[in-house]
Amino acid sequence: MDKPTQLKLSLCLPIQERVASGQHRVMGDPGAAEQFELPKYAYLIIMKQTGPDAWEVWRKEELTLAEEDWTRTRYYGLNETRGDSIYKYNGDLQFLLRNETLSGRAYAICSNKKLNFNTSMASIDDMNDLMDWKFDTAPDSIQENLQNIYSTPYNYIREGRYYCSFDCSAGNVYNLDLLLYHVASKVDITWYVADSMRINSADPSQAVRLTYMEARRLFNGYAYCFKPMRNTLPALPASGGYDRPNIVTPSDEGLWWEGRSYFYTIPYTIEGNENYFPLQMLMRTNDSEGTGYQPTIRLLVDTDSPFVPWLRANFNLNNPLVDGTADKTANE
Repeated sequence: MDKPTQLKLSLCLPIQERVASGQHRVMGDPGAAEQFELPKYAYLIIMKQTGPDAWEVWRKEELTLAEEDWTRTRYYGLNETRGDSIYKYNGDLQFLLRNETLSGRAYAICSNKKLNFNTSMASIDDMNDLMDWKFDTAPDSIQENLQNIYSTPYNYIREGRYYCSFDCSAGNVYNLDLLLYHVASKVDITWYVADSMRINSADPSQAVRLTYMEARRLFNGYAYCFKPMRNTLPALPASGGYDRPNIVTPSDEGLWWEGRSYFYTIPYTIEGNENYFPLQMLMRTNDSEGTGYQPTIRLLVDTDSPFVPWLRANFNLNNPLVDGTADKTANE
């Protein structure tokens, strides 16, 4: 049989949908009710296997993606999203093999914004370099678009091997779909002020309103491209490292007593601690400034999971808030 002449790759984004059973698919897939921007930039690295556990870079490509080349279709491969909707990039991603018989793995990270990395793509030579590759989350342009960054998780194993593996030992063309997943977790916040606190007949000015909420001490720095659940920090970041203010503000009068909002952030753990992702909030009532209640919610996460979790926090205010801090443990 003639040796293969081409390796063809496709970039795919699973679309979050509700299936007949009422259950959602893999955590971290895009939600049908949300607005996501399709990737405009892709960073693709193909590793060639040179031994039982030895790899070297075979190809490196930085690509600009055309929006019109993304189409919605169905995925029929072997992964868990079989039969579900995906966005598939139909641009030309193929590599001539000539007389080479190639086995290896493909990795990709995609974004709607250009990414800056801790080291240049040109300096990546082997698997260790690749696994240590990180992108900078610090710029506001990236922090505000974390929901639009996707990659191929290094530890997504299907049938005993990395799910974006290939073996071009037979046939003339090898087709490989790269399913990419979120690198950032969705944090879903709901709040509710009890009816008994919304009215104070003795002193109406003391009726409790939640007028400000801020997500604090979010991850700010270089995050792993392909190890989304392996990010660590030496300590909880100082307030001001990266905060997301104005989740609810006094101008949102309809949200003073109950509401829901969400944002995306890089999950991380603190070195030396158990696998807890700390989420700190600042909550102020009745337009107070400079003071407020600051709970730190420690969410237990599975750092061995290929997929980032969606986190949910419910704040039920049944008693007046007391300025200060609190530490709470949750597992949602």
